[in-house]
Amino acid sequence: MTTLEPIDAYPTQRISGFSVRAGRSLPFGATRVPGGVNFSVFSNHATSVTLVLYRSGAAEPMAELPFPEAFRVGSVYAMTVFDLDVENLEYGYRVDGPHQPWLGHRFDATRVLSDPYARMLTGAGPYRHRSRVALDDFDWEDDRPPRLPHEDLVIYELHVRGFTRHPSSGVSAPGTYAGLVEKIPYLKELGVNCVELMPVFEFDESDNIFTGVNYWGYSPIGFFAPKASYARTGREHMQVDEFKHLVKELHRAGIEVLLDVVFNHTAEGDERGPSISFKGLDNATYYMLTPDRHYYNFSGTGNTLNCNHPVVRGFVLDCLRYWASEFHVDGFRFDLAAILGRGPDGELLHNPPLLESLAYDPILRDCKLIAEAWDAAGLYQVGSFPDYSRWSEWNGRYRDTVRRYIKGDLGVTGEMATRMVGSPDLYSRRGTAATVNFITSHDGFTLRDLVSYDHKHNEANGEGNRDGDDTNHSWNCGQEGETDDPAVLATRARLTRNALLLLLASRGVPMLLAGDEIGRTQLGNNNAYCHDGPLTWVDWGLREENADLFRFTRRAIAFRRAHPVLRGGSPGSVHWHGVRAWSPDWSGHCRVLVAMFDGGGDDCVYVAANSHWEAHALELPAPPRGLTWHLFADTAAAPPEDAHEPGHEPALADQTRFVIGPRSVAILVTH
Repeated sequence: MTTLEPIDAYPTQRISGFSVRAGRSLPFGATRVPGGVNFSVFSNHATSVTLVLYRSGAAEPMAELPFPEAFRVGSVYAMTVFDLDVENLEYGYRVDGPHQPWLGHRFDATRVLSDPYARMLTGAGPYRHRSRVALDDFDWEDDRPPRLPHEDLVIYELHVRGFTRHPSSGVSAPGTYAGLVEKIPYLKELGVNCVELMPVFEFDESDNIFTGVNYWGYSPIGFFAPKASYARTGREHMQVDEFKHLVKELHRAGIEVLLDVVFNHTAEGDERGPSISFKGLDNATYYMLTPDRHYYNFSGTGNTLNCNHPVVRGFVLDCLRYWASEFHVDGFRFDLAAILGRGPDGELLHNPPLLESLAYDPILRDCKLIAEAWDAAGLYQVGSFPDYSRWSEWNGRYRDTVRRYIKGDLGVTGEMATRMVGSPDLYSRRGTAATVNFITSHDGFTLRDLVSYDHKHNEANGEGNRDGDDTNHSWNCGQEGETDDPAVLATRARLTRNALLLLLASRGVPMLLAGDEIGRTQLGNNNAYCHDGPLTWVDWGLREENADLFRFTRRAIAFRRAHPVLRGGSPGSVHWHGVRAWSPDWSGHCRVLVAMFDGGGDDCVYVAANSHWEAHALELPAPPRGLTWHLFADTAAAPPEDAHEPGHEPALADQTRFVIGPRSVAILVTH
């Protein structure tokens, strides 16, 4: 030994045939160190912990190494094990302690548990919950996050597998991170600059009692581990590198990456559910428990993580720091984020420690934080979520208002105006970047189904059509479901374009659901979480079948990008009109809404919306500074005249009057 070699690179004793020494308590998880692997795990109530080592794929352990009491510091058990072949290693923990459910303890030393900090899980087969040690040899080259301003984002929500799994996708590795890389040119052509990936944390794909399928992935089992089955190289345990490559290539294309993350619950469920990790490690710490030590169920899935407990809060922070620093992701959308503001007894906290910590964490400083500001127990915080001047929100009120407006409901025109200009009633202090505007998402109807069905059709889910939301604010345009009636199809096409145009002309951050731009359908299923098949996959044949819709969407995105006035500005830069110029009609029976966004210079955009079934002649205001009105889009026109290339809009023949068709939206711009 030379004086340059670290003393902790040498074992001090042998346990079960392996050379070991007392490990480092931090970081948690399995970390490669000189000569070996440091294993560190927390349990506050355990009486003993044993490290269980397997060769890859082996049914039985090759060794079990109890942690000596001397290797415990406080509640943390840490041991360095030397001379391990990490590429052929799987591991877990046996944790012994009291099995006293009435006190919240559910220890069971017969079970081998996953490491909650595992950087990889095997992810498939009978041993899918086993933990693995991730290598750290990826070449990021010169990767730099795009760091786009919030107001410039156009978010595209997609499911990694479903985006390319359909046989029509034409990619070499369907349903994988690598397959998504092959579709980056499509994303660039469409014009989106941010993808929001539905859960990519490791989850159990068979976790469903009705169909045997968990497709969406909102029941995590490995928060640090990229989903192995989403990787072409998953069988070779290269999912970490493959996901990093996806992020690097998206960044190279100028596209940011947001992860949909689930910190409100786990796949372990309630007392009837399996013991995979947290439940067997320290149930009373990790979960919110009722006074009789059952599970609070604010998530609707059986359990609720105790996120504002200091240990669990540290776990969430460590996880997000890992994804931000090691995977270069640009931000996170938090599923059922209202839960993150609850205390151990479920009470709503005035100053939630976790939300504050996330907002001010130095590693997460540049990450975008987006809250789904409600939970499954009725807590609805849209507009009142504790934001710490950092958080944005999925704006559920925007979704519902636009849906009601485009189908022609009375009494919503005034609220539609408020939603179009960034919902200042909700976010006046925080600005328009605080609202993520959307009309459809993974949860609910697709856009095509929104204008094709009055009612949900979830019979295939196996729950008697009782699941899914009953309040969809949808309209079938005269016939339920698929039809070949030309009049019905024409109305549906127009309403679809209306929705897209209003979304992309509203201040705030727009979010599109993948496939809406080519007319993807789920045949009326508004809760397709349990289907991994053609019902939920993007059918790329629709790209040509609905080429006009794709072209329209692409041009609408490009128009938004060309006009900063649509992305931000003061409320005073929007002037309201009606059938008569400068005379808006806010009465309950009015269905005509006209906004003129004046950004100064030549950035003036006139947006007219008519949800009435009759046409209306609109008196146009004089265009500013002697310019002329040009027509960008008119959903009442037949394709391709329904939208023009930005910068090449034809001038209106009549500069004083414009007839807006029934159930249509039109946009004028000055040149």
